[in-house]
Amino acid sequence: MKKIIKLAILSSFIFQLSSLYAQPFTHADTLRGSIGPGRDWWDATKYDLHVKFNLEDSTISGKNIISFTRIKNGNNLMQIDLQEPMIIDSIFVTHPNIATGKTYGLIDNIEEKVDFKKDGNAYFIEANFISTGFHPELTIYYHGKPRIAKLAPWDGGLVYKKDKNNNPWVSIACQGLGASVWYPCKDHQSDEPDSASMHFTCPDTLTAVSNGRFSGKTNNNDGTATYNWAVISPINNYNIIPYIGKYVNFNETYKGEKGNLDMDYWVLEENLEKAKKQFIDAPRMMKAFEHWFGPYPFYEDGYKLVDAPYLGMEHQSAVAYGNGYKNGYYGKDLSGSGWGVKWDFIIVPENGHEWFANNITTKDIADMWVHEGFTDYSETLFTEYYYGKEAASEYVIGLRKNIENDKPIIGNYGVNNEGSGDMYFKAGNMIHTIRQVINNDEKFRQILRGMNKTFYHQTVTSKQVEDYISKQSNIDFSKVFDQYLRTIKIPTLEYKIDKYKLSYRWTDCVKGFNMPLKITFKTSQWIKPTGKWKTLNLYPESDNTFEVDKNFYINTKKVN
Repeated sequence: MKKIIKLAILSSFIFQLSSLYAQPFTHADTLRGSIGPGRDWWDATKYDLHVKFNLEDSTISGKNIISFTRIKNGNNLMQIDLQEPMIIDSIFVTHPNIATGKTYGLIDNIEEKVDFKKDGNAYFIEANFISTGFHPELTIYYHGKPRIAKLAPWDGGLVYKKDKNNNPWVSIACQGLGASVWYPCKDHQSDEPDSASMHFTCPDTLTAVSNGRFSGKTNNNDGTATYNWAVISPINNYNIIPYIGKYVNFNETYKGEKGNLDMDYWVLEENLEKAKKQFIDAPRMMKAFEHWFGPYPFYEDGYKLVDAPYLGMEHQSAVAYGNGYKNGYYGKDLSGSGWGVKWDFIIVPENGHEWFANNITTKDIADMWVHEGFTDYSETLFTEYYYGKEAASEYVIGLRKNIENDKPIIGNYGVNNEGSGDMYFKAGNMIHTIRQVINNDEKFRQILRGMNKTFYHQTVTSKQVEDYISKQSNIDFSKVFDQYLRTIKIPTLEYKIDKYKLSYRWTDCVKGFNMPLKITFKTSQWIKPTGKWKTLNLYPESDNTFEVDKNFYINTKKVN
């Protein structure tokens, strides 16, 4: 999700969040953000989530059936996450009867209630009965009144609003905060269930929309109905989502790289005509991004764009839309270039997340630049696809004014800590700079497509992505990544001109930084600065005009 930290409406709120993040990390942060002994030995394979939404008092109740497998022997402590004030009522385990299997060659299933202990937002059970190779199920019953988002999607939680006709309109945004704010799960980005089914109960006058394919509606004959949805692709916890409201649907078929793709649009009744006009950007987005990134990663689950009671979020195969049916960011161009109001800001980058965040997901939230940097740059690539390369350059360069350079882009590992909000604009400009160094647009495009193929439906680290780009480009970008991701210093090219001679070097850089640079000095050419002075002599030319290609995100400083 795009966090526009310079908008006045958010400034005081973001300041409060920054103050919170500045506090020392706690035991609770470690439980939430690390792969500790309660998580490292088991793999979630499926979530079967049943939730009833009680709109009168904003409470929910239900169960999550977690299918899992043991991947490592030696530990039996199992961590399940559910944030206060939500409450786990009981936990049951269905598992094979190992003794029966050994004695008679048969495996019977046993369901038994298990005890658990609570440690803040984490619950622990002893899983002594689970052996490697078996696939037990954990059924967790729970209830409570979840945290309500004050300013979704930035703070996270449940969102309860009314539409223009005073009908209830309910959803959730919980990236970063975590899905455990509203249902029990293994709340860590590194472990995505291979599939999930969602069964959401709400008043029968409303519709509940969720990820993947619709698999039927059950009338409960008590004024409620249960809507059933399912995804067959791996999905991150925070992407599993309900949208509850007075929805209507229209759709189209997109003929894409992998065949026909169902594109469905779920909007509030009063927005239907506006949506039919505004959502023409959706197939345009799909065409551009399949060109740059490769096939849409979730043909099997289809694609949806859904009216949401907040700005937007990249919920897999059910992307949240709340941009007021305007181009730009609520009608504004964040780049100031004029190109940012040629397309809908939510339809473009939020759907870019289907490739970067949903297809390729980082194991730790500290590496979120992989999600946000590439998606920020997707705006530039969309602009280039439809309006040309110069327009794209003007757009991405215009975004630089939003860069804060307040702290490193990569956060602290193991404590559920995001780095700087510069993971958007700065990381996007880093990618644009790397593209200039590669100096081959088709190779760059194939690297983006190759990433989505190589890391298809996987969780990764920043290091894996960094190494992949270096290997595929045959250029060692390790110092470039260190510079832009792990420091707040912008590389500065110091230079001096003495008649026909140009001297130059890098300063404000990590040790060993040696990024090539395209300049104009008499002619357009490449130089390879290091931390030591180098000299370029073009005698007897008399024109000493010097400039750096504007597409490189660096500083320049003329010295005597």
